[in-house]
Amino acid sequence: MKEETIRVACAVIEDRGMVLAAQRGREMSMPLKWEFPGGKLHQGESLEACLARELEEELGLRVRIERPLPPVIHCYEEFTIELIPFVCTLTGGRLRLNEHGAVAWLPPETLPELDWAAADIPVVSCYLGSREG
Repeated sequence: MKEETIRVACAVIEDRGMVLAAQRGREMSMPLKWEFPGGKLHQGESLEACLARELEEELGLRVRIERPLPPVIHCYEEFTIELIPFVCTLTGGRLRLNEHGAVAWLPPETLPELDWAAADIPVVSCYLGSREG
């Protein structure tokens, strides 16, 4: 029996024309898959507060939310995720890897070349499509 849907906020972080991608660590579920950083929404927490907390905890970064992208619902074998992405601008902090194995600042057009977690794949496509408009 599947548990309830896990709500996760994530950030497509832009800085000087580049976008941050984070690679999951070897010990995490979906090891070595790439994702947009973020995390699970806590009870009573706003999406914005969740994103600020998770980015500080995981990467030591601060961002300004610019705009939302459409949420993605993806059913993995063990759970269902509602991924709620926001395009953000880096505003400060000092990058450190507390959970991820690696990060990369990449030109947006190269994002599709990475081995993304399945829920993040539509976010990549939507983000790239939103930049063309």
